[in-house]
Amino acid sequence: MLIFIVKRLLLTVLVLAGVCVITFALTHLVPGNPARLLAGQHATEAQVAALAAQYGLDKPLPTQFWIYMTGLIHGDLGMSLTYRRPVFDDLAQFLPASIELTLTAVLLTVFIGLPLGLFAGVNRGRPLDHVLRVLTVGGVSMPIFWLGIILQIVFYKHLQLLPIGGRLGITEIEPTQLTGFYVIDTWAEGDYQAFRSSLLHLVLPASTLAIGSIAVISRMMRASVIEVLDSDYIRTARAKGLTDGQILRRHVFRNAMVPTTTVLGLQIGALLAGNVLAEVVFSWPGIGLYAVNAIKNLDYPAIMGVTLVISIIYVVVNLVVDIAYVVLDPRISLDGRTAR
Repeated sequence: MLIFIVKRLLLTVLVLAGVCVITFALTHLVPGNPARLLAGQHATEAQVAALAAQYGLDKPLPTQFWIYMTGLIHGDLGMSLTYRRPVFDDLAQFLPASIELTLTAVLLTVFIGLPLGLFAGVNRGRPLDHVLRVLTVGGVSMPIFWLGIILQIVFYKHLQLLPIGGRLGITEIEPTQLTGFYVIDTWAEGDYQAFRSSLLHLVLPASTLAIGSIAVISRMMRASVIEVLDSDYIRTARAKGLTDGQILRRHVFRNAMVPTTTVLGLQIGALLAGNVLAEVVFSWPGIGLYAVNAIKNLDYPAIMGVTLVISIIYVVVNLVVDIAYVVLDPRISLDGRTAR
């Protein structure tokens, strides 16, 4: 397993290098002058040129790319053109909020989607199964931005049960940045009012992100459960006298999780991508909102930094999924062979 992990990490370096090349090329193909945007509409050409020289925007593109990659090797992600500070500091500030939101959505997906899929698969063809199938089709079909706005209208405007956006209420004080996760930091400080507020502020954006993934995971789990229930070894287990509960725990759930794990890993990547829309709708101060502001201002270093971080997380998630295969099914080997 160690050799497999080392190989994957070496390949990750090549993947990230390719991501850098593609992202750098695409961002510079977009028409516009970031120096002009930073200087303002009423700035003179001399001021724009001075600002471009300050950030190295007047150099040829190959030179700019070489400078960026040289800094990246030394851990320097460049200087944000929008916030006028290192991109690394920006990501350290905004990334914990996105991770907190994504992890909450993942937990909702796992603890709701898997049981729903298992229940639907066991009760296939029954009325509740048909209802769940209709609901999951609706969940997959709803765009994140539309769903977020609808939830705001229902739960904030009409029912007045949940806040419309942000991470804390206007009367709460931000906690000390121990982990960057407000739920954990407020609890650690003993500020239970802020802890309750941080939980309430998580509900709508996390639910908006999770609903589509819950639908996908539950449909995949249902299909996997049905396939496993039709297997010969399940009939053998019933012939041996195992109860339905024992069959579900020992055979059905674990074997159905193998294909579902692949989809779950892909959904984590989808949740990271969906963060951009959810954070804009709910004014959530994460890297999604940060990326939108960077794109508006053609902030090349910030765009590159966000892309690299998301790429690294995506690669790590896929590595964890590959390792999970071996844990769930010992017949699978990380070298691509199937154990006999």
